Amino acid sequence: MSGANLLRGEAELCIGERVFVLRPSFAALVAAEAELGPLLALVERAADAQLALGELVSLFWHCVKERPDALTREAVGEAVVEQGLAAVTPALRVLLGQILQGR
Repeated sequence: MSGANLLRGEAELCIGERVFVLRPSFAALVAAEAELGPLLALVERAADAQLALGELVSLFWHCVKERPDALTREAVGEAVVEQGLAAVTPALRVLLGQILQGR
């Protein structure tokens, strides 16, 4: 699955051999906020280079569009570590921008 719609604030994340769309829908952001706390504080931590790896993975996890049952949060985390923070920062930037700007 691929084909992120930038107009909807979507991004892509490669996990294993597949590319997944990260979509910051209302439901996804509510779930992320329930786990991570207020989203504005999350954005502020990211801006201050204080965003923890677990927080980044949790945000990605909640935003995976059409998440298959076989995909685990651990796989998302391993994909982030394998690719490195520099490689996943563009996706994070898109999601954080969407949180701040909305649609």
